[in-house]
Amino acid sequence: MNPRLLDILVCPICKGPLIYRKAESELLCKPCRVAYPIKDDIPVMLEDEARKLPPEEEV
Repeated sequence: MNPRLLDILVCPICKGPLIYRKAESELLCKPCRVAYPIKDDIPVMLEDEARKLPPEEEV
């Protein structure tokens, strides 16, 4: 994942910052509690593709 790309990407829902989770290959938005997948080094920033985080998952 390109670090420069991470600096400009924001959550499409709340426009907040994202956290890169390399092991899970996803970008996490804490306020919205969703994780956007990264497929072939390309972030999929679609709300419909985002994984909703269960309440028990640490953020």
